[in-house]
Amino acid sequence: MDDFDFLHGSWDVANRRLTAPLGSGPATWVEFPGHAVVRPLFGGAGNIDEITFPTLGRQGVTLRLFDRETGRWSIHWSDSRTGRLDPPVVGGFTGDRGDFHGEDTYDGRAIRVHFTWHRLGPDTARWEQEFSADNGRTWELNWTMDLTRTGRAGA
Repeated sequence: MDDFDFLHGSWDVANRRLTAPLGSGPATWVEFPGHAVVRPLFGGAGNIDEITFPTLGRQGVTLRLFDRETGRWSIHWSDSRTGRLDPPVVGGFTGDRGDFHGEDTYDGRAIRVHFTWHRLGPDTARWEQEFSADNGRTWELNWTMDLTRTGRAGA
């Protein structure tokens, strides 16, 4: 249940994102900054983070909830551009690596989504997002976030 406790606090976030995943256009990577603040919920059985992308003029929010019955986490994302809560990815950690899978749509077609969390130490972490349009046979990395702690929870 404490898998995401490492994330509580504030972070500078270096983003790298593919502008046109899954062949939806020219494959160009863009880089942009972010700042995230993560707060615990439910005594550690959940957390919420708010991230601001100052150069993009938008924000996002992630809600992570631990299912006590299954022992798995669900991760839900919403973006200020849409105001929509995306379908969750579900999974858990083995050691310092967390893998989370789900289903969604991109550009009108069904896709699979994979999030990977890497705990790299007390003050650094990495998140990656991959899409698959062929039922998980191949995956395309399309977004990475490298997080550097700027403050502890409650500080």
